[in-house]
Amino acid sequence: MTDAAGDERHLWFTVLGPVGIRRGEQRLDAGSPQQRALLAALLMRDGRGTSAVELIRALWGETPPPDAEVALREYVCRLGQVLGPDAGMLVSESDGYGLRVGEGGLDLACAERLAAEAGQARRSGDPARARELVGEALELWTGEPLAGVPGPYGAAWRARLEERRLGLVETRIDLDLEAGRHAEVVAELTRLAAGHPLRERVRELLTLALYSGNRQAEALAAYADTRRLLTLERGSAPSLELSDLRRRILRSGPRPPASEGGHRNQAGGGAAQGRPAHLPRDTRDFTGRSALVEELIAHLGAGEGSGPAVCAVGGIGGVGKSALAVHVAHAVRPFFPDGQLYVDLRGCGPCPAEPETVLGAFLRALGVSDCAVPAGIGARAALYRSVLDGRRVLILLDNARDAAQARPLLPGTDGCAVLITSRHRMTHLTGVHVVALDVMRPPEALALFTRITGEGGADAQKVVAACDCLPLAVRIAAARLVARRAWTAADLVRKLADEHRRLDELQAGDLGITATFELGYGQLSARQARAFRLVALPCGPDICLGAAAAVLGLGTEEARRTLEALVDTSLLESPAPDRYRYHDLLRLYARARAERDEPPEQYAAARSRLLDHYLATAARVYTMNRPGDPLPDHLEPTRYPGTVFDDRKGALEWLYTEAGNLLACARGSTGKPLLRRATDLLLVTRDLADSGTGARQYERTIVCLLTAASKAQDAHAEGRLRLLMIHMDVMAGRLAEADRQAQAAMALRHRCADPVLSSHALNESGIIASLRGRHEDAESLLKQALAAYRSYGNHNSAASALGNLARTYQDTGRIAEGVELAEQCLALYRHIGATMRLAGGHYELGVALMQAGRPEDALRQLEQAVVIYQDSKQCLWEAMTYWRMAEAHLAAGCPAQAARRAEEALAILQGPSGRWVRANTLTVLGHALRRTGHADRAQVCWREALETYETLGSPEAPAVRRLLVAAGPRR
Repeated sequence: MTDAAGDERHLWFTVLGPVGIRRGEQRLDAGSPQQRALLAALLMRDGRGTSAVELIRALWGETPPPDAEVALREYVCRLGQVLGPDAGMLVSESDGYGLRVGEGGLDLACAERLAAEAGQARRSGDPARARELVGEALELWTGEPLAGVPGPYGAAWRARLEERRLGLVETRIDLDLEAGRHAEVVAELTRLAAGHPLRERVRELLTLALYSGNRQAEALAAYADTRRLLTLERGSAPSLELSDLRRRILRSGPRPPASEGGHRNQAGGGAAQGRPAHLPRDTRDFTGRSALVEELIAHLGAGEGSGPAVCAVGGIGGVGKSALAVHVAHAVRPFFPDGQLYVDLRGCGPCPAEPETVLGAFLRALGVSDCAVPAGIGARAALYRSVLDGRRVLILLDNARDAAQARPLLPGTDGCAVLITSRHRMTHLTGVHVVALDVMRPPEALALFTRITGEGGADAQKVVAACDCLPLAVRIAAARLVARRAWTAADLVRKLADEHRRLDELQAGDLGITATFELGYGQLSARQARAFRLVALPCGPDICLGAAAAVLGLGTEEARRTLEALVDTSLLESPAPDRYRYHDLLRLYARARAERDEPPEQYAAARSRLLDHYLATAARVYTMNRPGDPLPDHLEPTRYPGTVFDDRKGALEWLYTEAGNLLACARGSTGKPLLRRATDLLLVTRDLADSGTGARQYERTIVCLLTAASKAQDAHAEGRLRLLMIHMDVMAGRLAEADRQAQAAMALRHRCADPVLSSHALNESGIIASLRGRHEDAESLLKQALAAYRSYGNHNSAASALGNLARTYQDTGRIAEGVELAEQCLALYRHIGATMRLAGGHYELGVALMQAGRPEDALRQLEQAVVIYQDSKQCLWEAMTYWRMAEAHLAAGCPAQAARRAEEALAILQGPSGRWVRANTLTVLGHALRRTGHADRAQVCWREALETYETLGSPEAPAVRRLLVAAGPRR
């Protein structure tokens, strides 16, 4: 509550729910319905006096009892007694009474004040604050307004207050759409439209939300549903606003225009007011380059032209490209009021940034919600160009590999500008203005050194000359001098005079870059130098302390001291506590030193230790998620124990934080000594495949290792990898491919004595047989899998097999037996203390109960499942559970709730791994929409589902085709 609501000294009156009075936390007795009606009538007058005649009419309508005036006085007296010490606020006037409520003492008054403040915040350009204030106002509605007040007076005021609430809901949804949260509000708008079918503003917002989510066909269908309903019920056409929105949709194609009406840049999945400010901090001691700075500013700030202004700064590594680009970007910021985007494309390293990933990050920064970012580089690039259309945004692409990497990141229209840095000239980009950056002129290099250190003169000149005037080398040398107060420039000159370390490499071209790094590397102790070389070997974006300690073969504290020393010498960065990363050029240099200075066996041993660390740690996370699963006992042995976690939450955070590093390590471990451990690493990190975010990289890693295993003729590794591919294919709906993988896995199980492969191959084959309608085969395979799991104590997977068998029983009409098996599945999970997998038990029982015609019981099970999946970050399974909940709501006769749950599933499902589940969800959503009067939208959902089913070759296609035939042509 606000204001007086929580104050023990003041009274708090409520009309936006049951009429009542509270003093602090104490609820006072407001009396009989007629007495509450009196209280409501006085409160609704906002302190103004009300005549006795008006009050009598409010309490009894047009036919009051003969003693109405006497009864009214009695009610007023009782109300005064209830108010107690505050009875003075109840005043008697010449012909009636008044109730003077203090400021902030009435929920309705507070709601109206918050709504007014929200309007002011919105007009002042602060939509986030406006959204917060509207939300606070809506929270004051605690139920049906004036609940408990009888008669036409209460009914009339209830209608007015409900209208005010709906208006606030519409405002809040409008603000949500401006913020890009279109996917989150579609379900709510669908429900509102069903409950208030003639409310055109709701219909307009629903159409806009669908369109903003790239659901153009559904948006047009929603308009058609509205037009048909208004014609039937009112004999009128849709409003001008709604008709104009339809015209904009038809005119603009797959996305709304970038800036139109009250939803600026709502195109592209709801990118509304995203104003990024990504530029790194400008270098305070930036020196020289004045002519180039002016040249770049002139090109970037030139204004309108035939397309976006694109400038590219090229040159050797360490020449100062990034410093120049950041400096210029800050100088031209006033030309780009809609924001600045920045990304390091890591073009010099072995793992350059993928344009598709960068586009996803840019779209989110520009206001597109996570669930609206499409899969695929083509779709993302198109959406990116649409979102930027009409905006003035500066994009800084640092350290690009080549023109091909940068090209998808370019906007398509005037107003924006792009600044690129790269070791390569970007001449292959159309219309690019190329600047070739050379080393600094000696006076500039000296000025830079002096600004950093405060020292000039002859010795300073000698230092910058030894650095070949390369800015990065000058900065490293200056930083070393600043860090050691006892040194002078003369001391640094003497250290740089060693020609063995410096002169042979301080030459023009790339060798000059290496020489600058030698300045720091040569001062390291043997242990620090070894750490510098070896920690650069992993291919992930960064490395945590535990993994680095494993690479080095050191204890955690000793590794931390060594790495922090490298941070102090600027040879390593620490973006967060106990996390480390290299500048890309430094990583390349460190690896070159490792190849030259590390014996091959040490190099291989470091990789092996890192893989051991990741496998042992991931196995511990797996055990915490799946107690009772003996898989960790059947993994390749490791020599290092890995990281120990205090709780499951910390273990899950490690898994998802380290996902990129884990998969990079596995992809880099295809050699025979490491292959089986890399395979096992994928087995125990299988949760990454179902988290939604890492599914694509996970699948690519499986394919990489599977190729290596097949080439090495390692049946053990190949069989386990095929199990993982089966899972990926099933979740993606590629059942024919999954079937082929299962047949291969079944053949491999006879070539190696691996209980994991043998049992899981049977289970996965049974799942596929069931999905493809081979129920007899499915039952046989799943029973064999159950026996195999029990034979080596795999209770966790045995529970899973029971759940799969339960569904097979249901598919063959043995509903009661299916429910019984699902109950056994859940009971077994509970017995072994399962955490995440307990959700699977609730899920299976929920599905079985739904088949048994018990949708309410099914929903209780599914609600428990979805909470666990959310806590475990299993997005794909969370979406599947929402799909099942939608089915249950539909079976229970609650189509509006079914639509809401289906929309929640669709908001999660993005990318190829969820296509089959998305099609299932669209099918259910179509049924729910059909029942709530959205016939055209229903057909659009079924068409999209049918297209997916046909693409995947799914058996559900004929049933959906029949639905469309029965629905007839769209109107």
